[in-house]
Amino acid sequence: MSRPGTTSSASEDPSASARISQRIAELGDWRGETLARMRQLITAADPAIIETWKWMGTPVWECDGIICTGESYKQVIKLTFHKGASLPDPARLFNSSLEGNARRAIDIREGEALDAEAFTALVRAAIALNRGGATQVARRATAGRPAKAAKAAKAAKAAKAAKAARVAKVANTAKTAKTAKTATPTKAAASRKRTKPTPKPRPKR
Repeated sequence: MSRPGTTSSASEDPSASARISQRIAELGDWRGETLARMRQLITAADPAIIETWKWMGTPVWECDGIICTGESYKQVIKLTFHKGASLPDPARLFNSSLEGNARRAIDIREGEALDAEAFTALVRAAIALNRGGATQVARRATAGRPAKAAKAAKAAKAAKAAKAARVAKVANTAKTAKTAKTATPTKAAASRKRTKPTPKPRPKR
């Protein structure tokens, strides 16, 4: 018997799928519904995914190695990704086993809904890690970053140009006002300049 965390090249086991279906039926309540919903999302992520049954009653999903397990407890359905610490998780789905060096888990409680699109991306990232290693996963995680960075740089450049234009406009306005003030004499000054004082007559001797 292999131990959790080991990779496997197991082939499709019909009895494993039947056991997982039986487990879901036995749970019956919200836990069965949750496990069934997550099972559907996992198997839909890639047609090469297979279902296995390990460690004395744990549903396991694999594709060129273990993707995750589905464990049922009284309060939660726990999905443990065995290489979760190496996976990008921008949606922050992982909320359990965060201190581990390898594993990360998602605990789903009654009434909670998971982002299906983000979860599917997480499953596919786990498959990519199994198939091609960390480099391929990192490449997928950063695929959209150059475009975003270029867009941000363009916006920053436009904002900088707009700021420079505003500063130049203020400076030109101030300069124009100063020039006008210097060139145009005040009304009082103009009046004094136009009005010449009348010379006083000299006294006769």
